[in-house]
Amino acid sequence: MREVIQKMVEAEGQAKRILQEARAEAERILADARRQAQAVIEPSRQEAQAEATRIVQAAVEAAEREKKDRLAREIAAVESETRLDEATSQAAVRAVVRAVAAEQAS
Repeated sequence: MREVIQKMVEAEGQAKRILQEARAEAERILADARRQAQAVIEPSRQEAQAEATRIVQAAVEAAEREKKDRLAREIAAVESETRLDEATSQAAVRAVVRAVAAEQAS
C-alpha cells in the first residue's frame, strides 16, 4: 500500500513538473508570437506614419499656394478698381504738393 501511495505522490509530482514545463513553453510561444507580430506591424505603422506626414505636408503646401494665389487675385482686383484717370492723378498730385508745401511753410 505504501508503494502505491509513493507512486501516486511521484506521479503527482511528475504531473506538476509537466504542467509547469507546459506553461513555461506556452509563455515562450506567446512571447515569440508577440515579438513576431510586432516585427510585422512596426514597418506598416512606420509606413502609415510617413504617408500621413506626406499627406499633411502636401495639404499645407497646397494651402500656401492657394493663399498666395488668392492674395495675388485680390491685389489685382484692388489695383484694377483703383486706377485713376490722368486728370484725377494730376489733381491728387497737386493736392499732395500743396499739403506738403503748406506744412513746410508753417
